[in-house]
Amino acid sequence: MKQPPVELDQLRSIVGAANVLEGGDAAPLLTDWRNKFHGEAIAVVRPGSADEVAQVVQWCATHDVVVVTQGGNTGLSGGSVPVDTRTALVLSLTRMNQIESVDAEGWTMTVQAGVTIEAMQDAAAAAGRLFAPDWGARGTATIGGAIATDAGGNNVVRYGNLRDQVMGLEAVLADGQVWNGLRALRKDSSGYDLKQLFVGSEGTLGVITRAVVKLHPATPHERSAFAALTDLDSLMALFAMARDTVGEALLAFELVPEVGVQKVCDTFDLVHPMANRSEFYVLCKLASGRPVDDDLTNFLTSAAEAGLITDAIVASTAEQESRLWKIREELPPTGLYEHQALGLKMDTAVPIERMGEYHDAVRAIAAEVVPGALAYGFGHVGDGNLHMMVLPVTDDQVEPFLERRDELIARIDAATFDLDGTLSAEHGVGRDLRTRVEPQKSPIEWELMRTIKRALDPDGRFNPGVLLPSE
Repeated sequence: MKQPPVELDQLRSIVGAANVLEGGDAAPLLTDWRNKFHGEAIAVVRPGSADEVAQVVQWCATHDVVVVTQGGNTGLSGGSVPVDTRTALVLSLTRMNQIESVDAEGWTMTVQAGVTIEAMQDAAAAAGRLFAPDWGARGTATIGGAIATDAGGNNVVRYGNLRDQVMGLEAVLADGQVWNGLRALRKDSSGYDLKQLFVGSEGTLGVITRAVVKLHPATPHERSAFAALTDLDSLMALFAMARDTVGEALLAFELVPEVGVQKVCDTFDLVHPMANRSEFYVLCKLASGRPVDDDLTNFLTSAAEAGLITDAIVASTAEQESRLWKIREELPPTGLYEHQALGLKMDTAVPIERMGEYHDAVRAIAAEVVPGALAYGFGHVGDGNLHMMVLPVTDDQVEPFLERRDELIARIDAATFDLDGTLSAEHGVGRDLRTRVEPQKSPIEWELMRTIKRALDPDGRFNPGVLLPSE
C-alpha cells in the first residue's frame, strides 16, 4: 500500500532530523533478512532513549499510525517489516545500544534494547562472566528483538531460550507510558510476571526498551567434536549418553547432515572435516570452568564402543573449532542454492524423543508430494528444534514444486501437530507462519492471547498482522 504523506517535522524534533529516514535511506529496513517480505512506511525513526520512544508512540497514536518495532532486522519470520493496509512507521532501536551496567557480583547485565548479542557476550567476558545465548547473527541481532521473539540458538540445551535469561524489562505501552520492570530479583512471588508477557510478543504488546538479563559462570575450557552417526536411529541414544557422561558440561548438541556439510564445504571452499563419511553427524561442544578434554574423550570412546558413532574428530585449535561451527552456521540454504527462496525453511520443534521420527516423516512426505526435491534437516537436538528444509535444486523442478507447495506445507504442518510439535521453536510466528499456526493451539488459548492484546493495545497499533491468526 502506498503510504499517504504525513508531516514529519514533529518526529524530527523528537529524535533529530538525521534519525528520521525516508526514501532510499529507509528502503533497506523495509525488507526482511530473507528478502521475502517487502513493506512500506512513512519513515524509519531511530529514537535514542525510552523517553523518545514514548514520544514517538504518542505521536503515532495522535496521527493514527501503526508502530512496527525493529531490532537488527535479522528475523526469519518477517515480523519486523510493515506489511499491512494501515499507515505505518518503523521504529528502529539500533541507536539505543548502551550497556548500562555489568554487575559481576550480582550476575546481571542491564542493557538498552539495541545492544547486539555479540556486544553483550564481549562485555560479560570482560567481567569474567558469560552471557549464554548465541547464534550466527550475533553481531547484528539485538537483545530487544531476541527477547521479542524468544530467540534460542545453539546453547539452549544448557541455558534455555531468551525467556530463561530475562530478569526484568522496561517497555513503552500503547498510550506512551513507560513501564519500568527492571527488577533483578531471583525470586518474586508478588503477582503476575508481567515481563513474560512481552517475551515472545513480537512487538504486538509494547516496545521493549531496556532489559536486565542473567549472567552465568565463564567457561574458559571449551572443546568441540564432530562425530559420524551410525544411523539416525542412534541419535537420541547418543544424546542420552552425552548427558549421562558429561552432564552440565554439554553446551551444544547439533544434528548435521552430510548433504549440507558437503554443500557448505563446496560453497565456502572448506575441507570436509571427516575422512569417513556418514549420512548424519553430530557437532557437540563441551564448556566448563575446568578442563573438559577427558570428559569428551570418554564420551566419544563410550559412544564408539556402543556402536552409536563410526568416527569422530576433536577440534584441537581455535581455527579448527571455528571451521566446524562455520559449517553449522551456514547450513541454512539461503547462500547455498539458487532456488532457496521458493523452498520451505522450517523452525519446528517436537518432543526430543520423536526427532528422528519427525525427520523421517518430513522426508517421506517430501518424496511423495515433490519427488526429486532436496529434503534435509539440521538443528538443536537437545531441545527438539529441527530445521527441516525442502526445496527445488534444478530449474526443471521449480514449476512442479510450486504447483504442489501448498499441499506440501499442509502435510508437513499436520505431521508436526500430530507429534505435539510447534511451527515456531525460536524464530517467532511473524507474518510467515501466522496463517498456518492456528491449529497448534485451542480456540480458548488464542482467545486468551487476544484478550491480552486488546487490553494492552486496544487500537491494534503495535505490529498488526503479526503473531495472532486473523479472527
